[in-house]
Amino acid sequence: MREWRPDIEQAKGLAITLVVFGHLVARQDPAGVHWYEPLRRAIYAFHMPFFMYLSGLMAVYSGFLQRRRADFTAMAAARARRLLVPFLAMGILVVLGKCAAAGVLYVDNAPASLGAGLLALVWNTGHSPALSIWYLFVLFVVSLGTLWLLDGRPARLPWLLGAALGLFWVRLPAYIYADRVALFAPFFLLGAIAGFAGARWEAWMQRHWRQTMLLFGAALVVAALVPTHKEWEQRLILLMAGSLSFPAIHGFLRDSRLPSLQSALSLLGRYSFMIYLFNTLFIGLAKGVLFLRWSWDGAHFLPFAAMLMSAGLIGPVLLKYFGFRHVKRLDRLTN
Repeated sequence: MREWRPDIEQAKGLAITLVVFGHLVARQDPAGVHWYEPLRRAIYAFHMPFFMYLSGLMAVYSGFLQRRRADFTAMAAARARRLLVPFLAMGILVVLGKCAAAGVLYVDNAPASLGAGLLALVWNTGHSPALSIWYLFVLFVVSLGTLWLLDGRPARLPWLLGAALGLFWVRLPAYIYADRVALFAPFFLLGAIAGFAGARWEAWMQRHWRQTMLLFGAALVVAALVPTHKEWEQRLILLMAGSLSFPAIHGFLRDSRLPSLQSALSLLGRYSFMIYLFNTLFIGLAKGVLFLRWSWDGAHFLPFAAMLMSAGLIGPVLLKYFGFRHVKRLDRLTN
């Protein structure tokens, strides 16, 4: 970004913490734990839309979306280095790691074979063994698609948002992440609109974040306590809770007077890319080791979950600090 924005750094820190929490349970729920799944439903109703909103904001603040179509080739190459290279490297590492560990430890979503895992990573993506890193691929597609269609003209954004909202309701197949591109493109565009609005959006948040927080909380209660079985209901909840989270959470963080919370979230936000890439590996490793001796059922789940959260958040930070930052290429790739 052209200038450091502490509110965005803190928002990224909160969002990545929620991502890690959502990754604690991948397939089989712990027995006798009835609160985790409703809480996860509530989190999944907004946390990735909120991440996409932040990405749209940063695409404007960094000057990316002000570029013209003539710069597309150079910008696509830069986006590929930033997003596709880590996506492919991490995806291949996950597939290889799961295939190697499947015979020794408990492994979530293990591929049937190495070839099947690699194919699912980039083609039949609904069954990807590394589905947790889908955001990188989707952001690559959505950001470059927006750059091309916008062509440096912010006045086109409402039209693009209208088209994206129409596509949002279409059930696309889970190939090459097309389904997730359609689901999350509107939130990136809303973030871009907020970014171009600049001070007007920030002033509106400052005045109204408390009211939107109430509406946002009500949407989360509905998401948590009223399981939705129809696809249109799930999409409606995602659209409502996701959109309400922007002013509610971002406005709260801008108005917050909690220095310890701000410091912790800033630290996590600084390492959010590294945490996003590696949290599932550290969670999976910790889970495999813990399952050798302990169960996570019933009352055991709280300490078990605390250890998994610590592994998912702290492990990638330590890997970055003690490992990657000493290797120039790896350090640059994971900043």
